[in-house]
Amino acid sequence: MKFKAEEEIRKVVDPIAEEQGLKVCSVEFKNTDDPSITVFIDKERGVDLDACERFHNAIDAPLDELDPSFGESYTLNVSSLGADRPFVTEEDFRNHLNTKVEVRLNTSVKGKKFFEGELVYFDEKTIRVKVSQKDTLTFDRKSVRKVSEAIEF
Repeated sequence: MKFKAEEEIRKVVDPIAEEQGLKVCSVEFKNTDDPSITVFIDKERGVDLDACERFHNAIDAPLDELDPSFGESYTLNVSSLGADRPFVTEEDFRNHLNTKVEVRLNTSVKGKKFFEGELVYFDEKTIRVKVSQKDTLTFDRKSVRKVSEAIEF
């Protein structure tokens, strides 16, 4: 099955996302027995199920009009990026300043490769995490394997 390019789909869905205070992060195509298009969305402080459902309902008809699958049937999915996804962009880090994060390192610092704390600073070379009332650690980004939002149950 053939799909239209992500850019064509984004021309339709980006303005709708903006109206709802969302950002379209990517569009994924699966060409399997059950072809699908998944639109990944995000916003500052994350996306909940209600936001995904509202956005899905808002883009369903405009995408049908665009006909992204050239007349073939497909399943439309809308998803958040996931709470445990690693921070990749500067925007990811900026959106999580002063929030609790998990840091996984390639090499040990103070005998540990995992830290949890408040992200208090970042730039292109370092991140700084307040791990306790008295202790703030600075990590070289080259030594960081993954930074993600801390998930609390």
